[in-house]
Amino acid sequence: MYTDRKNRTWLWIAAAVLVLVLLVLAVLWAGPRREERKEEGAVAIRELIEKTARQCYAVEGVYPPNLAYLEDHYGIRINKKDYYVTYEAFASNVPPSVFVTTEGSARAAEELP
Repeated sequence: MYTDRKNRTWLWIAAAVLVLVLLVLAVLWAGPRREERKEEGAVAIRELIEKTARQCYAVEGVYPPNLAYLEDHYGIRINKKDYYVTYEAFASNVPPSVFVTTEGSARAAEELP
């Protein structure tokens, strides 16, 4: 009977180690995936802004002068905590230049000399 308890103890220790290893692997795997999702989100935001600007041009005959105009009149919302958007309008009949970066890459760009 003593050997059964000893075997159960080793079984619990092995199960705990296995769970710990699986948790560590999950954390290591999720880190890069999070950055990939942020980059995909930046591309989606840029495409949304460009599409909405084209829609504005089709409806009103001019491209929107700034991003705030799209937010006010076309209802787009941008997570400004995680994404930085640069919207450059040259003229009312020229499509705007839109650049979207993630929070981490924008800070890295600011730190460059």
